[in-house]
Amino acid sequence: MSMLKRSLSLIIIAFMIASLVWSSCLKPCHARQWNPNIPTWTKNNYHKIAPVEKLSGTTTGNAAVFNVLNYGAKGDGRADDTKAFEAAWAAACKVKASTIIVPLGSVFLVKPISFSGPNCQSDIVVQLDGKIIAPTGSASWGSGLLQWIEFTKLQRITIKGKGVIDGQGSVWWNDSPTYDPTQDLEESMSGKMPGTKPTALRFYGSNGVTVTGITIQNSPQTHLKFDDCTNVQVSSVSVSSPGNSPNTDGIHLQNSRDVTIYGSNLACGDDCVSIQTGCSNVYIHNINCGPGHGISIGGLGKGNTKACVSNVTVRDIKLQNTLTGVRIKTWPGGSGSVQNVMFSNIQVSEVETPIKIDQFYCDKSKCSNQTSAVAVRDIHYINIKGTYTKEPVHLACSDSLPCTGVSLNTIQLKSVQASQHLSGPFCWKAYGQLETATVPPVDCLKSGATVQAKSESC
Repeated sequence: MSMLKRSLSLIIIAFMIASLVWSSCLKPCHARQWNPNIPTWTKNNYHKIAPVEKLSGTTTGNAAVFNVLNYGAKGDGRADDTKAFEAAWAAACKVKASTIIVPLGSVFLVKPISFSGPNCQSDIVVQLDGKIIAPTGSASWGSGLLQWIEFTKLQRITIKGKGVIDGQGSVWWNDSPTYDPTQDLEESMSGKMPGTKPTALRFYGSNGVTVTGITIQNSPQTHLKFDDCTNVQVSSVSVSSPGNSPNTDGIHLQNSRDVTIYGSNLACGDDCVSIQTGCSNVYIHNINCGPGHGISIGGLGKGNTKACVSNVTVRDIKLQNTLTGVRIKTWPGGSGSVQNVMFSNIQVSEVETPIKIDQFYCDKSKCSNQTSAVAVRDIHYINIKGTYTKEPVHLACSDSLPCTGVSLNTIQLKSVQASQHLSGPFCWKAYGQLETATVPPVDCLKSGATVQAKSESC
């Protein structure tokens, strides 16, 4: 019995000692646990724990998250949130694989802004779930700017989410000022918008650019532009502006390489996708286009300049109520070449001209014919079907530098009204082959090849 009592006493004593040890370490143990509201940050080479009341960013695992609301953004659609976005970017720029949050349920009025490298860390993500709107008063734009929101000289930058970028372009198209809540009423109503209309979202000099899920609407001019970028991927993007809005291209590519665009709906007042000089290895597929001017390469060679585009594939495209379907357009007097292009599996509905090459392109009242031209060669059209409202095929090539290597395979295009007299296929200085019979017959395409005049190589 006494032995049992001694054993119980020892157990009780051990339990009391363990309790004292546990309670003494309880507070510091809890203080060391991860708190999403207390991220570690680096300043002047010292690692500190920032006070909770001063924090704007948070950490999730190994990633830093910066919510624009924590940097002073109001998100009410009236207050100017530009400085809050700039501050959130300045913080995120310093952290590799950081994320900027533009939260759902808020509307952010942001003036022209640039998110700039090259000193930023890589793999930054902008999680856009809310809505960003552009100012509509002339004072915000000065004498005119080329872009509204710009990302420049970055490595692996991603814009994703279900949010909206709204350029509020009607004030530019209608050339009439509207009330801007960030300005004095008299000031915001005092003047017309400047003549230079901005692109809504532009990426410049960046590598590894991803844009996915977002909507860009009512841009004053082009909606989404990539200039001097490599390794670009655009997917599940929606572009929306009226069919009569001027020069509102959906996606514009210039001097960019290794580009993939897919799974997107593009409705605008100009080219759904515009491919300009310096572009190569471009792959566009599964796109709905309309209204708009179709999928276009060019215009190239304006002002007697050299233009080079190569290795472009456009497939599995639906176009409805557009000016053209798939088009190549070059200015007289240019040089360089467009080569190795394939348009395949193109479905057109009530498109004015589904297939078009125009080496006499000119958007002025008068342009003179010139001997030099951008060479057009090795252009392939495969499985293009549907209805047209003006003419099915228009191949107008240069007198001095005809198109060569043009091939047509499984072309079936019908007038929207069988009884209506519409123009048939038109060809001028176009050489290539019919790989299958076409509807309607494209008898004007010249077989074989012609000796081309010397063209400036790319």
